[in-house]
Amino acid sequence: MNGTELDVHLQELRRGTIVLASLQLLRTPGYGYGLLEQLASAGFPTDANTLYPLLRRLEKQGFLDSEWNTEEARPRKFYRTSEAGIRLAATLTQEVAAIAAATAALPTGD
Repeated sequence: MNGTELDVHLQELRRGTIVLASLQLLRTPGYGYGLLEQLASAGFPTDANTLYPLLRRLEKQGFLDSEWNTEEARPRKFYRTSEAGIRLAATLTQEVAAIAAATAALPTGD
């Protein structure tokens, strides 16, 4: 498998984990660019063109709350995980653990 093929599969694998990571990190309010940095430092490198539509979708679905901070020179939209988002994150965390356990139990062919 070449690097490009691997990158495609890794992107597919990581796509869903970005939702969970964002919900967990935004339990402490943050804005998009800061979240990009947090995700990258936590091992979830994400493109802005992926993150911002995700944040809008999660907000529309009720999993994130937001408010504008206009006290700084440049207004920023701050996001926070809602109660529904906290419940979703807990469920997703359980599912990720179940998937990891099921994957670990698969035969490796050795």
